[in-house]
Amino acid sequence: MLTFLVYIVLTIFLLGFLSRLFVYARSPAPLKIATTPAPVTRLGVAWRLLTELLFFNSLFKADKLAWAGGLAFHGAMAVVLFRHLRYFIDPIPAFFGPLQIIGIVAGIAMAAALGFLLLRRLVFERVRYISSQADYGVLFLLLAIAMSGLLMDFVLRPNIVAIKTNLMSMWSTVTGLPPLNSAGDVVFLLHLLLVAGLLVIFPFSKLMHAGGLFFSPTRNQVDNPREKKHVNPWAES
Repeated sequence: MLTFLVYIVLTIFLLGFLSRLFVYARSPAPLKIATTPAPVTRLGVAWRLLTELLFFNSLFKADKLAWAGGLAFHGAMAVVLFRHLRYFIDPIPAFFGPLQIIGIVAGIAMAAALGFLLLRRLVFERVRYISSQADYGVLFLLLAIAMSGLLMDFVLRPNIVAIKTNLMSMWSTVTGLPPLNSAGDVVFLLHLLLVAGLLVIFPFSKLMHAGGLFFSPTRNQVDNPREKKHVNPWAES
Protein backbone atom coordinates (compact mmCIF):
# COMPACT_ATOMS: atom_id res chain seq x y z
CA MET A 1 0.00 0.00 0.00
CA LEU A 2 2.83 2.41 0.82
CA THR A 3 4.51 1.74 -2.51
CA PHE A 4 1.30 2.29 -4.48
CA LEU A 5 0.58 5.50 -2.56
CA VAL A 6 4.05 6.88 -3.28
CA TYR A 7 3.89 5.98 -6.98
CA ILE A 8 0.42 7.50 -7.43
CA VAL A 9 1.29 10.71 -5.59
CA LEU A 10 4.63 11.18 -7.37
CA THR A 11 3.00 10.53 -10.75
CA ILE A 12 0.33 13.18 -10.14
CA PHE A 13 2.93 15.63 -8.84
CA LEU A 14 5.43 15.16 -11.67
CA LEU A 15 2.88 15.12 -14.51
CA GLY A 16 1.05 18.10 -13.04
CA PHE A 17 4.27 20.04 -12.45
CA LEU A 18 5.63 19.38 -15.93
CA SER A 19 2.30 20.16 -17.61
CA ARG A 20 2.13 23.53 -15.86
CA LEU A 21 5.71 24.31 -16.89
CA PHE A 22 4.76 23.42 -20.47
CA VAL A 23 1.85 25.88 -20.31
CA TYR A 24 4.13 28.57 -18.90
CA ALA A 25 6.72 27.97 -21.61
CA ARG A 26 4.08 28.14 -24.36
CA SER A 27 2.49 31.34 -23.07
CA PRO A 28 3.47 34.29 -25.29
CA ALA A 29 5.20 37.37 -23.92
CA PRO A 30 4.02 40.06 -26.33
CA LEU A 31 5.69 42.97 -24.55
CA LYS A 32 9.16 43.82 -23.33
CA ILE A 33 8.22 44.34 -19.68
CA ALA A 34 11.34 43.56 -17.65
CA THR A 35 11.00 45.31 -14.29
CA THR A 36 13.68 47.98 -14.08
CA PRO A 37 16.40 48.30 -13.09
CA ALA A 38 16.83 45.21 -15.21
CA PRO A 39 19.95 43.39 -16.47
CA VAL A 40 21.07 44.09 -20.02
CA THR A 41 22.70 40.69 -20.64
CA ARG A 42 21.55 37.09 -20.41
CA LEU A 43 24.16 36.44 -17.73
CA GLY A 44 22.64 39.28 -15.75
CA VAL A 45 19.19 37.75 -16.16
CA ALA A 46 20.49 34.41 -14.87
CA TRP A 47 22.00 36.14 -11.85
CA ARG A 48 18.78 38.02 -11.25
CA LEU A 49 16.75 34.81 -11.30
CA LEU A 50 19.24 33.08 -9.00
CA THR A 51 19.17 35.84 -6.39
CA GLU A 52 15.38 36.04 -6.69
CA LEU A 53 15.20 32.30 -6.04
CA LEU A 54 17.53 32.40 -3.04
CA PHE A 55 16.78 35.77 -1.45
CA PHE A 56 13.33 36.86 -2.72
CA ASN A 57 14.56 40.30 -3.81
CA SER A 58 11.25 41.54 -5.23
CA LEU A 59 9.32 40.42 -2.14
CA PHE A 60 11.80 42.30 0.06
CA LYS A 61 11.01 45.50 -1.83
CA ALA A 62 7.26 44.91 -1.72
CA ASP A 63 6.59 43.56 1.79
CA LYS A 64 9.28 43.24 4.46
CA LEU A 65 7.13 41.12 6.80
CA ALA A 66 6.17 38.65 4.07
CA TRP A 67 9.82 38.52 3.00
CA ALA A 68 11.05 37.73 6.52
CA GLY A 69 8.45 35.01 7.07
CA GLY A 70 8.85 33.54 3.61
CA LEU A 71 12.64 33.44 3.72
CA ALA A 72 12.61 31.87 7.19
CA PHE A 73 10.07 29.25 6.11
CA HIS A 74 11.81 28.27 2.89
CA GLY A 75 15.26 28.15 4.51
CA ALA A 76 14.03 26.03 7.40
CA MET A 77 12.09 23.73 5.07
CA ALA A 78 15.23 23.13 2.97
CA VAL A 79 17.11 21.98 6.09
CA VAL A 80 14.18 19.80 7.19
CA LEU A 81 13.95 18.12 3.78
CA PHE A 82 17.69 17.46 3.79
CA ARG A 83 17.41 15.89 7.24
CA HIS A 84 14.69 13.55 5.93
CA LEU A 85 17.25 11.94 3.60
CA ARG A 86 18.30 9.80 6.57
CA TYR A 87 15.18 7.69 6.00
CA PHE A 88 16.34 6.79 2.48
CA ILE A 89 20.09 6.28 3.08
CA ASP A 90 21.76 3.30 4.71
CA PRO A 91 24.32 3.53 6.15
CA ILE A 92 23.86 7.15 7.21
CA PRO A 93 26.99 9.31 6.60
CA ALA A 94 28.77 10.49 9.74
CA PHE A 95 28.05 14.17 9.06
CA PHE A 96 24.33 13.48 9.43
CA GLY A 97 24.77 13.08 13.19
CA PRO A 98 25.27 16.76 14.13
CA LEU A 99 22.64 17.75 11.56
CA GLN A 100 19.88 16.05 13.54
CA ILE A 101 19.80 18.80 16.15
CA ILE A 102 19.99 21.46 13.45
CA GLY A 103 17.12 19.74 11.64
CA ILE A 104 14.93 19.75 14.75
CA VAL A 105 15.63 23.45 15.32
CA ALA A 106 14.79 24.07 11.66
CA GLY A 107 11.50 22.22 12.16
CA ILE A 108 10.61 24.55 15.01
CA ALA A 109 11.62 27.56 12.90
CA MET A 110 9.53 26.27 10.00
CA ALA A 111 6.41 25.97 12.18
CA ALA A 112 7.04 29.40 13.72
CA ALA A 113 7.45 31.02 10.29
CA LEU A 114 4.23 29.43 9.04
CA GLY A 115 2.42 30.65 12.14
CA PHE A 116 3.80 34.14 11.53
CA LEU A 117 2.64 34.12 7.89
CA LEU A 118 -0.81 32.93 8.93
CA LEU A 119 -1.04 35.58 11.63
CA ARG A 120 -0.01 38.23 9.10
CA ARG A 121 -2.91 37.25 6.84
CA LEU A 122 -5.34 37.40 9.73
CA VAL A 123 -4.15 40.65 11.33
CA PHE A 124 -3.51 43.01 8.41
CA GLU A 125 -6.73 44.04 6.72
CA ARG A 126 -5.13 44.64 3.33
CA VAL A 127 -3.59 41.18 3.27
CA ARG A 128 -6.74 39.58 4.65
CA TYR A 129 -8.81 41.23 1.89
CA ILE A 130 -6.74 39.69 -0.93
CA SER A 131 -6.37 36.27 0.76
CA SER A 132 -8.45 33.42 -0.66
CA GLN A 133 -9.60 30.22 1.00
CA ALA A 134 -6.88 28.40 -0.97
CA ASP A 135 -4.22 30.64 0.60
CA TYR A 136 -5.39 29.72 4.09
CA GLY A 137 -5.79 26.07 3.11
CA VAL A 138 -2.18 25.75 1.96
CA LEU A 139 -0.89 27.51 5.10
CA PHE A 140 -2.93 25.25 7.39
CA LEU A 141 -1.78 22.16 5.47
CA LEU A 142 1.89 23.14 5.74
CA LEU A 143 1.44 24.00 9.41
CA ALA A 144 -0.21 20.63 10.07
CA ILE A 145 2.73 18.86 8.39
CA ALA A 146 5.24 20.81 10.48
CA MET A 147 3.36 20.32 13.75
CA SER A 148 2.82 16.59 13.21
CA GLY A 149 6.54 16.22 12.51
CA LEU A 150 7.44 18.07 15.73
CA LEU A 151 4.90 15.98 17.61
CA MET A 152 6.77 12.84 16.56
CA ASP A 153 10.10 14.39 17.56
CA PHE A 154 9.10 15.54 21.04
CA VAL A 155 5.98 13.73 22.24
CA LEU A 156 4.78 10.64 20.36
CA ARG A 157 7.70 8.68 18.95
CA PRO A 158 6.77 6.29 16.11
CA ASN A 159 8.61 3.08 15.26
CA ILE A 160 11.43 4.74 13.31
CA VAL A 161 13.17 1.45 12.52
CA ALA A 162 10.06 -0.06 10.89
CA ILE A 163 9.36 3.17 9.02
CA LYS A 164 12.88 3.38 7.58
CA THR A 165 12.84 -0.30 6.62
CA ASN A 166 9.63 0.19 4.67
CA LEU A 167 10.84 3.38 3.00
CA MET A 168 14.16 1.82 2.03
CA SER A 169 12.49 -1.19 0.40
CA MET A 170 9.48 0.42 -1.25
CA TRP A 171 11.31 1.04 -4.55
CA SER A 172 12.09 -2.64 -5.06
CA THR A 173 9.09 -4.39 -3.49
CA VAL A 174 5.43 -3.71 -2.81
CA THR A 175 5.62 -2.47 0.76
CA GLY A 176 2.75 -2.00 3.17
CA LEU A 177 2.42 0.64 5.84
CA PRO A 178 4.26 0.03 9.11
CA PRO A 179 2.06 -1.56 11.81
CA LEU A 180 0.21 1.05 13.85
CA ASN A 181 1.14 -0.14 17.34
CA SER A 182 1.28 3.23 19.08
CA ALA A 183 -0.06 6.78 18.95
CA GLY A 184 3.23 7.84 17.36
CA ASP A 185 2.65 5.44 14.47
CA VAL A 186 -0.79 6.97 13.91
CA VAL A 187 0.74 10.46 13.87
CA PHE A 188 3.29 9.25 11.32
CA LEU A 189 0.48 7.95 9.09
CA LEU A 190 -1.28 11.31 9.40
CA HIS A 191 2.01 13.11 8.59
CA LEU A 192 2.50 10.92 5.52
CA LEU A 193 -1.04 11.53 4.25
CA LEU A 194 -0.68 15.28 4.75
CA VAL A 195 2.55 15.32 2.72
CA ALA A 196 0.85 13.22 0.02
CA GLY A 197 -2.03 15.71 -0.08
CA LEU A 198 0.41 18.61 -0.41
CA LEU A 199 2.18 16.98 -3.36
CA VAL A 200 -1.14 16.24 -5.09
CA ILE A 201 -2.39 19.84 -4.90
CA PHE A 202 1.04 21.39 -5.52
CA PRO A 203 0.85 21.67 -9.34
CA PHE A 204 -2.67 23.11 -9.20
CA SER A 205 -2.10 25.81 -6.58
CA LYS A 206 -0.10 28.97 -5.99
CA LEU A 207 2.75 26.73 -4.85
CA MET A 208 3.66 26.53 -8.54
CA HIS A 209 5.45 29.84 -8.10
CA ALA A 210 8.40 27.53 -7.44
CA GLY A 211 8.56 26.81 -11.16
CA GLY A 212 6.70 29.81 -12.54
CA LEU A 213 9.40 32.20 -11.33
CA PHE A 214 11.64 31.26 -14.26
CA PHE A 215 8.91 32.04 -16.79
CA SER A 216 7.95 35.48 -15.48
CA PRO A 217 8.58 38.04 -18.27
CA THR A 218 9.22 40.76 -15.70
CA ARG A 219 12.19 38.73 -14.43
CA ASN A 220 13.51 36.67 -17.34
CA GLN A 221 13.76 39.33 -20.04
CA VAL A 222 16.89 41.22 -21.05
CA ASP A 223 16.43 44.98 -20.93
CA ASN A 224 17.57 45.70 -24.50
CA PRO A 225 14.62 47.29 -26.35
CA ARG A 226 16.90 49.72 -28.18
CA GLU A 227 19.41 47.11 -29.27
CA LYS A 228 16.97 44.39 -30.31
CA LYS A 229 13.37 44.61 -31.45
CA HIS A 230 10.98 42.49 -29.40
CA VAL A 231 8.65 40.63 -31.79
CA ASN A 232 5.35 39.15 -30.63
CA PRO A 233 5.67 35.35 -30.70
CA TRP A 234 2.50 34.99 -32.83
CA ALA A 235 3.83 37.56 -35.33
CA GLU A 236 7.18 35.87 -36.04
CA SER A 237 5.82 33.95 -39.00
